[in-house]
Amino acid sequence: MLPTNQTLALEHAHDAYPREACGLLVVRKGREIYIRCRNIGVGTDQFVIHPEDYAAAENEGEIVGVVHSHPGFASEPSQADRVACEASGLPWHIVGIPSQEWTRIEPSGYTAPLVGRQWSHGVLDCYALVRDWFHQERGITLPDFDRFDEWWKRGKNLYLENFANAGFTGIDFKELQEGDCFLMQVASPVPNHAAVYLGDGLILHHLQGRLSSRDVYGGYWQKITTHILRYGHSHTSW
Repeated sequence: MLPTNQTLALEHAHDAYPREACGLLVVRKGREIYIRCRNIGVGTDQFVIHPEDYAAAENEGEIVGVVHSHPGFASEPSQADRVACEASGLPWHIVGIPSQEWTRIEPSGYTAPLVGRQWSHGVLDCYALVRDWFHQERGITLPDFDRFDEWWKRGKNLYLENFANAGFTGIDFKELQEGDCFLMQVASPVPNHAAVYLGDGLILHHLQGRLSSRDVYGGYWQKITTHILRYGHSHTSW
């Protein structure tokens, strides 16, 4: 017989199918309880806990774990699960549906590889790759910012706003050097894709729905480039 919290989380997972269910484990008056949360993520393959539900859970007691389901897949954690688990600082519990298998992971210092990482918007996407490259290669911690899938279709211009806030300014192509960043428009009215220039004509980037990769900068990528930026550079405004 499953523990009560697992039974409640499993019922939630079945109710939410084919979307991912998400909830929180909270210690209240010395007992651990499962609290259902609303998933406001886009699509069926990700979850984002509603901020109001997270705040309500905090009011109930101490949050001690995150629970979510993998509808149609095994409970094996994805790269995005491991990265988000690290960021949360909490144990994560994953249930596969319909297998009903459970996996528990804890923060352990995991970092996703720069090349070959899986796509998950807001966790492992092109901006996350830029942040991780600067952290690993330059020892620079760029600020993160909340971003929902397809924000560029909702009247937002997050990349122009947040790259500027992060300390990037525009440069000319003739000044290009390793570590500079390209902003690009991929089927979008505003820049919605970013890449790091690695030198020798190569870029590191993570296109939606694909694995992160190194590619030759030219052709299509050059055609859709809108801005060339450098961190900490103040010569040219944009």
